Order: sequence, then structure tokens, then C-alpha cells
Amino acid sequence: QVQLVESGGGLVQAGGSLNLSCAASGRTFSRYAMGWFRQAPGKEREFVAATSWSGGRQTIYADSVKGRFTISRDNANNTVYLQMNNLKPEDTGVYSCAVEKYPHGLVARRTSLYEYWGQGTQVTVSS
Repeated sequence: QVQLVESGGGLVQAGGSLNLSCAASGRTFSRYAMGWFRQAPGKEREFVAATSWSGGRQTIYADSVKGRFTISRDNANNTVYLQMNNLKPEDTGVYSCAVEKYPHGLVARRTSLYEYWGQGTQVTVSS
């Protein structure tokens, strides 16, 4: 059974930093691309960042976070991270990690290409 558990969220002032973690189990995750998404109150879930499976070594970011957020993965520990710097109030939301449906796939932005999701961790940025 695949499980994804996020941690590291919290309340931070604008300009601050947080490092989110996503611990995965139940699958050989090095074969799958993984992503981070967020959902603000009253809004749809949106793509934040994704990293390809181990051999691809490709990362992509939403334009709104490019240059501020960094996604990385530790395949030995089945963990994906999202380092968030220079946070802004508009970054507030529930951040969830997800695993793509197919192994060795291209890194993707579309939620429909992801199969398993974590429960999420709350990030609140105050102005």
C-alpha cells in the first residue's frame, strides 16, 4: 500500500523559509516522478514543482515559485523535499506531494498524471 506523509509546514512571516518533507512508502519511488502541489482556500489545486525519476534528473517549477523554491529527492530514504525561500502571503495553502502513475515517465504538471497523494501540510505566510 502506497503512503505519502508530508511534514514541515507551519506559520512563517513573509520573507521567511520552510522546508517541506514527503516520506513515501509502498513502492520503489526512484522509478517514479514526484511532485508538489498546493491548494489555497477557495481555489483549485495548483502545480508547484516536480522532479523526474532517478535517471531523468529533471525538475520543473511553476512560474510563481521559480527561483524561490527548490525540489529535491533522497531515493535512499524515499523522501522528497521542497525548500521554500522568500515566502510570500500568496504562497499560503495546503501543500501535498504526489507520485506519478507510470514509472520512468516525463515529469509533469497535470494532476491527472499523478496517482497517489498525501494528506498535505498547512503553510501560512503572514504579511
